[in-house]
Amino acid sequence: MNLSKSKYCKAVQCEKMLWLDKYKKEVKEEIDNESVLENGTNVGELAKKLFGNYLNIEFNNDLNKMIDDTKRALENDTVIITEASFVYNNNFCSVDILKKDGDKYEMYEVKSSTHISDIYLDDISYQYYVLTSLGLNITKASIVYINSSYVRQGELELDKLFKIKDLTDIVISKQEEVARRILELESVMKSKKEPKVDLGNQCFSPYDCPFFKYCSRHLPEKNVFDIKGLYLNKKVEYYKKGIISYEDLINSDISNKYKEVIDFELNDKEDKINSEEIKKFLKSLYYPIYYLDFESYQESVPSYDGISPYMQVPFQYSLHIENKDGTLNHKEFLAEGGIDPRRVLAERLVKDIPRDSCVLAYNMSFEKRVIKYLAGLYEDLSDDLMNIHDNIKDLMIPFQNRSYYSKNMHGSYSIKYVLPSLYPDDPSLDYHNLSMVHNGSEASDSYFKLSTLSGAELKELRENMLKYCGLDTYAMVKVLKKLKDSI
Repeated sequence: MNLSKSKYCKAVQCEKMLWLDKYKKEVKEEIDNESVLENGTNVGELAKKLFGNYLNIEFNNDLNKMIDDTKRALENDTVIITEASFVYNNNFCSVDILKKDGDKYEMYEVKSSTHISDIYLDDISYQYYVLTSLGLNITKASIVYINSSYVRQGELELDKLFKIKDLTDIVISKQEEVARRILELESVMKSKKEPKVDLGNQCFSPYDCPFFKYCSRHLPEKNVFDIKGLYLNKKVEYYKKGIISYEDLINSDISNKYKEVIDFELNDKEDKINSEEIKKFLKSLYYPIYYLDFESYQESVPSYDGISPYMQVPFQYSLHIENKDGTLNHKEFLAEGGIDPRRVLAERLVKDIPRDSCVLAYNMSFEKRVIKYLAGLYEDLSDDLMNIHDNIKDLMIPFQNRSYYSKNMHGSYSIKYVLPSLYPDDPSLDYHNLSMVHNGSEASDSYFKLSTLSGAELKELRENMLKYCGLDTYAMVKVLKKLKDSI
């Protein structure tokens, strides 16, 4: 068996995942992690500069070439090597950063996360096993990760952007475990018989398993893993007890909140409408109503001053304005690619929304957080921005409180469930009918592409980004209409 650190970590999560990846690839589902991989690449390239000049081992499909290049690099007494590659008994690894000083070595594994998870310890422990088995004297094994408290001001400060945690003692303590697991994996992977591993937390943690649909094919169509909002530990606990189907769950000790969801679906119940609560919510609104939705991006490495790693930076908004007579106006903003979008967005926002207006958002915590951040950033706009902030109301509340509930919401109050349950046959409200941009993640990815395009391609992408964000606020208009009609 040829093992790598990524394969080893898959096996730590679930050995069956590794076996299926080899013998039953056809049942694997694709999981979108493009932005995660891109963040990891950017962070890795920057982290290489932490220790000064370095020698990089270029990737090659022929791993022996990388191993030979590493051997030649190690002929220097003192050297920093990135992607140093080794193999021991068919166990291969590339070390993100390897520091050699005479006969002593320090190894550093780089992560784009802001915390150290258990799987990272397994990752670096496997690498330590390979290198020490080859006779290298590893004096330090550390994780390099992102400092979430860092705020960029001026030039990027790598020593502040990154944190380094020495985990040598923990890594050494895990060496017997690594050796034992490798032996067990050799036996598992040689067998043509699928390992017997039951469903559990490992199906979703630390990463979503691409084989869950295959492994859960024995479950009824509506089962405990479909219950939205229920903690994973509780789902697994019920599953292990044999409380799996909706029929099982409705007779269990599960809370009444979830029993209501199950009851609606099992008995095909009519929509639940609490007219008094809906009237109370509607009375809190006044015209004209400004329906607001932001799009934002996150970067592991902040590009501009005043931004921390993974902070949500707004670059676009849509604003539908509903007058008392029901007529609609629409305003929108989308920043140019390759610029800091914050100031120009804030200026346009206070221009488009008059003071003391009734502003409506869906799940307003995000919009309020963005506006408060901008107000703290720009003193001259602060009063107007905070006036918008203080007048935001949340369209999500009637659905979160289940003043209005439909079985097709499946226990969720996300607008992505609420909207199609209120308007199941309206193609104009179907995000699948949009082109290029269908969700917030695709909108963020598209913003980064703007600076790389020109001409017709740029125009087409911008138009589709505007259509997507515009649908978010138009959807809110339609949701409020349904609430009005319901009473």
